Amino acid sequence: MLNILAISGSLRAASTNSALVSALARNAPTGCRVAVHDGLARLPIFNPDDEGDRTPDEASRLIEAVSRADGVIVSCPEYAHGVPGGLKNALDWLVSRDAAIDKPAMLAHASPRSLYARAALAEIMRTMSFALYERAALEIPLLGKKPPEVEMILGDEANQRAMREAVQGFMDFIRASAASSS
Repeated sequence: MLNILAISGSLRAASTNSALVSALARNAPTGCRVAVHDGLARLPIFNPDDEGDRTPDEASRLIEAVSRADGVIVSCPEYAHGVPGGLKNALDWLVSRDAAIDKPAMLAHASPRSLYARAALAEIMRTMSFALYERAALEIPLLGKKPPEVEMILGDEANQRAMREAVQGFMDFIRASAASSS
C-alpha cells in the first residue's frame, strides 16, 4: 500500500485546489491511500533560527508527514504570477531536511491559467531535490466555479477516471523510483 500526501497550496475555504486534492483522496486507486495535509494555515513563517530542537510543532508535523509519505501531490493556485506564500513557506520548512530529497512528487492543476505558478513550483521542487513526475499532468479546470459546480465536475465519471489514472501513473513512477534507488 502506497501512502501519498496531498497538499493544497490555497488557504481559501472554497478553494478549487483543496477540492481537487480531496477528490484525489476519494478517488485513489486500489493499493494507494491519499491523505490530505491541511496544516498550511497553522505554519509559522519559516525562520532558520527555529530549526532543529526549536522547530515548531506544526512544521514538525509537516516534515514528518512528507518524510513518511511515499510521494507528494501538490495542487496550487497562482497569485500574481507566482506560488502562494503559504505553500512557499511550507516548502521552506523542508529545505534543510532530508524529507524532500528524491521524494516523488506530482503537480495537479485546478486552473489552465496557472502557468507561471506551475513553472515556478516545478523549479522550486526540482531545486529542493524532489523527484518530479512530469510524464503526465492532471488538470481539471475548476477556475471560477462555485462549490456545487466544483463537486459536480469532480464527481463526473470521466474526471474521476482521469484522477485515478493520474494517481496510478504516479504510483508506477513511485515504484520505479524506489526500484532504481535500491
